[in-house]
Amino acid sequence: MNGERRVALITGSAKGLGKMTALTLARRGCDIIVSYVHSEREAAELQEEIRGIGADCLTVQADITKPEQISRMVEEAEQRFGRIDILVNNAGPFIRERRRFAEYTPEEIEYLIRGNLLGVMQLDYLVLPLMRRRQWGRIIHFGFGHAAEARGWPHRAVYAAAKVGLVSFTKTLAEEEAEHGITVNMICPGDIRGANKEKTIADVEGVTDPETPRGRPGTGEDIARVIAFLCEPHSDFVTGNTLDISGGLDPIRPIALLKS
Repeated sequence: MNGERRVALITGSAKGLGKMTALTLARRGCDIIVSYVHSEREAAELQEEIRGIGADCLTVQADITKPEQISRMVEEAEQRFGRIDILVNNAGPFIRERRRFAEYTPEEIEYLIRGNLLGVMQLDYLVLPLMRRRQWGRIIHFGFGHAAEARGWPHRAVYAAAKVGLVSFTKTLAEEEAEHGITVNMICPGDIRGANKEKTIADVEGVTDPETPRGRPGTGEDIARVIAFLCEPHSDFVTGNTLDISGGLDPIRPIALLKS
């Protein structure tokens, strides 16, 4: 990260895309705060791996749907490092089972909205003063493919509503915080599943994925390398954007439907 050592908080980073992001930023000179809910063992293993790279690492248990745990996480991070320069809002609940809106319970609706919108907003709110203090910051939100178009997504009504709301918030926050040297962007991963979340691009060389126009599965590296670019000091002119990293996949109207 060009000399000065930054501190990056990545939510939900004990496994998957968050883990790949944590390792990538650590290799680029950042100290890391790993947050997790249930994956204590994986978080501890990642902490050792990050320390082996030569970066410092703090692990914190925190559920992004619980305001008091979000506040405690930021307090622990500030006590340890005195700063948070990069915030990657990777954590966000998702119910893969396809259901109509009327089939969700009130508790599930609140859980999805809080985890994908309200919790993210609260975390940003608590971290912004730390970034403003140094007149430098990078905030990354996670969305889904074509979220910026605010199209309907049948069977994903609550999740989609939260993320589309987050698109507007991303753009607003980017404008409001630009004068403080803080950029705010959203990345929209494709349907990267299972073990591929922790693989590199080289790992899937030669592997075919008929669902993506690109023809190969996405990996954790595909996502982490874009996040790392957005966190570079000279990426300060890139803000208020949504970036699809999907190999051309449209999650609402997949390639199978286009070929039919």
